[in-house]
Amino acid sequence: MVLVVSEEVREALDSRRPVVALESTIIAHGLPRPRNLQVARELEEAVRREGAVPATIAVLDGRPYVGLGEEQLERVAGEDGIRKLGHRDLPLAVATGASGATTVSATAALAAGAGIRVFATGGLGGVHREWTVTQDESADLGLLARTRITVVCAGVKSILDVPATLQRLETLGVAVAGYGTDRFPGFYLSDSGHPVDWTLHAPEQVAAVMRAQDALGAPESALIVANPVPVEEQLDPEVHARVLADALGACAESGITGQAVTPFLLDHLVRHTDGASLSANLAAVRGNVRLAARVAAAWTQV
Repeated sequence: MVLVVSEEVREALDSRRPVVALESTIIAHGLPRPRNLQVARELEEAVRREGAVPATIAVLDGRPYVGLGEEQLERVAGEDGIRKLGHRDLPLAVATGASGATTVSATAALAAGAGIRVFATGGLGGVHREWTVTQDESADLGLLARTRITVVCAGVKSILDVPATLQRLETLGVAVAGYGTDRFPGFYLSDSGHPVDWTLHAPEQVAAVMRAQDALGAPESALIVANPVPVEEQLDPEVHARVLADALGACAESGITGQAVTPFLLDHLVRHTDGASLSANLAAVRGNVRLAARVAAAWTQV
């Protein structure tokens, strides 16, 4: 695959200025129109306000783009038929000339291929509930185990099996640190109920860990910086627990399995919290984007 890196992103990388990769699935599949385009622009602007260059990533007509122009951003936000691409789908999309929005795994793979070290997203995928029955685990985890990139996120989606995901990340050798917290966040929630072993308190500390990864010659795995949504902007934990239990019950009754489970549960949460889960989602993403830009700036300092 030949990456199409925008001129702005290429110039920033060549001159060692900070760059932050952004996924496009939230634009194409995570938000309703036209709000999705507004949020896409807002997130890019938030990166710029912190002094970094945004690199939103997507595949258009079989070409992987790292850094989208305005017309391309509008295509991802408004065009019907935009696929959802994990990293395994990239060769297929390229060979068939397909267009698709990139998930965490595909975004991380393409960003790392372009030489970008810092990536901001909402929440990671992970091990699904009832894994012993379904064997359902997000491709995010395996990809991050072999990709040298720093992912600023709000933990993993709270609809997942959080302790099993943390155990799987440990097994895979993926470093995890809470940002300003010793608790692992749960996407909509500031605290998933589970601890983390390491806490970092400043972008410069994150950058120091990144440099230590390189200096030690460690395996090419990611660093996950788990940045909690502010408590005042999280989804009410009691509402979250009640609505998620209802959603899991409805999912089982409907016989929904596999890849259809996550979008079903997320949609149920949005509809049955009067949009509060979406607000918490966006608050988390905004905070992650700002922090990622600061980490990228610290990383590029000599």
